[in-house]
Amino acid sequence: MTRTGRAVVYPAPNAPFEIREYPVRDARENEVLVKIAMSTICRSDIHSYEGRRPNPCPGILGHEIIGVIEQIGDGVREDLRGDPLAAGDRITWTEYFADGPSYYRDVHDMPQKAPGLRKYGHDHVDDDPHFLGGFADYCYILPGTGILKLPEVLSDEEATPLNCGVATMISVTEAAAIAVGETVVVQGLGLLGLYGCAIAKARGAARVIGLDAVPARRRAAERFGADLTFDVSAMNEDELVTAVRDASPPDGPDVVLEVCGVASVVPSGVRMLRIGGRYVLAGLINPGSCFALDGHDLIRKWITLKGIHNYHPRHLVQALDFVMANRGRFPFAEIVDSRFGLDRLGEAFEKAANHRVLRAAVVP
Repeated sequence: MTRTGRAVVYPAPNAPFEIREYPVRDARENEVLVKIAMSTICRSDIHSYEGRRPNPCPGILGHEIIGVIEQIGDGVREDLRGDPLAAGDRITWTEYFADGPSYYRDVHDMPQKAPGLRKYGHDHVDDDPHFLGGFADYCYILPGTGILKLPEVLSDEEATPLNCGVATMISVTEAAAIAVGETVVVQGLGLLGLYGCAIAKARGAARVIGLDAVPARRRAAERFGADLTFDVSAMNEDELVTAVRDASPPDGPDVVLEVCGVASVVPSGVRMLRIGGRYVLAGLINPGSCFALDGHDLIRKWITLKGIHNYHPRHLVQALDFVMANRGRFPFAEIVDSRFGLDRLGEAFEKAANHRVLRAAVVP
C-alpha cells in the first residue's frame, strides 16, 4: 500500500489553506527523507501568501524547518562538518539547493546565487517529490543542499530559525564588518532584527540601537543586546535621524542594518551614518522596493552600500555555533512564542501577519 503524508497547500495567493495528502516514496540517490518536527512562519512566507512576491501555486510554504531523518538515499553520508548522518538524527539544512557546476559557486564562492537555485517552500506541490516545504508531515532534502546535524541540548524553538533568520544575519553582519567598539543601528526588530542585535553585540559592538514601531519588539530587543531603542512611529524622519546621531557620538553610527523590508527607511539610514559608514540591506526582498538617494551624499560621506540575499552554507554552521555559544546570554527559545498544528495554519498566518506573535511554530 502506498504511504501518504499531509501537506497544507495554498492554492493561490490569499486563498484558504487546504490540507491535502500526497504519496511518500523512498529517498532516491543523494536524497534524504525527513519527518518534520517543526517549521516556523517567516515574514517572506506571509509576503508570498499575500501575493507580494512570486511563488509557484499550488505550493507548500515554509523554509525554516527542522526534522528527523527517516531515510537516507545512497550517496549521502555526512553533514557540512563531516559528521556521519544516520536515520534518527535531528537535522536542519540550507533553505536552498543547487546541484551541478556553477560559475558563481566555483569561481566567486557564491553558491547562494548559483543558476538553477531552488528554495524549499518555493516549489510546485504537484511535482515529484511533492514535499518540498515546511508546512507538512515530510520534506525531501534534494541534492545540492547543505545538511547540519543538531545537538540534542538545543530545543526545537532554538533550532528552527537557524536555517533562515540566524544564518541570514550571520551573513549580513559579516558583510557589515562590525568591529569591536562600533555603534550599530538595526532598522526593524522582528526575528532578523533581534538576531542582528545579538550578533552585533557578540561581535563586539559597543552600542546597538534598535528602531521599530511595535512596543513589544522594542522591549524584546533590549533582551537581545540593544542598548537603546527608538519608536519610529513617534518621530518624523529628521527627528529620528537627529536622535540616532546624538546617541552615536562623535559623528553617527558606524553601521546600519536594514531588516524591516520598508524601502522608505533607506534615505534616513544613509543620513544617520558617519563618514565612512557601512549600510547593509537585507529586508527589501519584494519586487518594487524602490527608494531614491542622492549620489552626492554617498560619495561625500564615503558610504559603503551592500545588499545581501541568501547565505553561504558556512553561515549555517556559524549560525549554529553562535546560538550554542550564546544561548545562556540571549533568550533565543522565547523568539518562537506560539505553536499551531497543521490544521491551524490559517490562524497562525493571521496572527503572524498582524504581529500578534513574534515567530509562530507549526508542528505536524
